Amino acid sequence: MATKRVKTADNSVTPTVSAPTKKKTGAKRAAPTASAAHEPKPIGSEVRRSLVATEAYYRAERRGFIAGHELEDWVAAERAVDANLTEPP
Repeated sequence: MATKRVKTADNSVTPTVSAPTKKKTGAKRAAPTASAAHEPKPIGSEVRRSLVATEAYYRAERRGFIAGHELEDWVAAERAVDANLTEPP
């Protein structure tokens, strides 16, 4: 226990005894494992779809909107969005 000096209303100093401090016990929190660190962040399916659609649009734009590559753009956009969501912070 520790003693603490406290000033009272009449400016006299009174020693007081503080409550005992608790010792921290218990297991330490384990660091996240490699697989847990790379799990996708939880987002809704509509949010993910919107991110993929936006990425696919920009990929098509960079290609000049040439027809016939829509599925290719969408799959590449899904991979890019999923990779960004699983990157460690």
